[in-house]
Amino acid sequence: MISIEQVNQKYGGTQILWDLDLEIKAGSRTCIMGRNGVGKTTLLKCLMGLLPISSGRIVFDGKEIHNQIAEVRAPLGIGYVPQGRDIFPLMTVEENLRIGLPCRSDKLKSIPDKVYELFPVLKDMKARLGGDLSGGQQQQLAIGRALVTDPKVLILDEPNEGIQPNIVQQIGDVILRLNAEDNMTVILVEQKLGFARKVGQEFRLMEKGRVVASDSMDKLSSDLIKQHLAV
Repeated sequence: MISIEQVNQKYGGTQILWDLDLEIKAGSRTCIMGRNGVGKTTLLKCLMGLLPISSGRIVFDGKEIHNQIAEVRAPLGIGYVPQGRDIFPLMTVEENLRIGLPCRSDKLKSIPDKVYELFPVLKDMKARLGGDLSGGQQQQLAIGRALVTDPKVLILDEPNEGIQPNIVQQIGDVILRLNAEDNMTVILVEQKLGFARKVGQEFRLMEKGRVVASDSMDKLSSDLIKQHLAV
């Protein structure tokens, strides 16, 4: 599904990713984990096309995409929920959702019913401005907007940051449902170990811009946690 090979990325004069290799299987749920500053968000932005890579390859569904801009990658089936949500505060909920429609390959002109089924609050508040929603509601909107694009892969960058526990639970349930019902591949950066264990099938631990450990989630041992996650 996704193959990242020997990717290097520099930001200004600082190198963030170093010869990074990463394989993501179709239909998997993979948590990218590591301490702050190890390059997790940079990796996701490179995958989405929001940051250029210095060298290496990114292959999606057998096609090289590392030279493609984000506007080209989204219609291929990559949905992205950025850290901080980046919803449009002066647009309504419905207008925020409709932004994703041009990325669909089927040219659907209306918001899919499943988005409102997964997040009923968005239907109830579709005429409300995005900036008037709570943090948890904005996160649901950001995920809903990504789902409108009909992605094969859903990328989430710390989806639970600053979110109330009941919505954290709902987001976890939605991720599991999308994976089970639609075979959607999920990649997420997640700091909360409990949530990562709940939704993740596999983990990738990062250190200093490289993936240093990969395995199934049940193999995330206390030694690995202490070595790469504990602060």
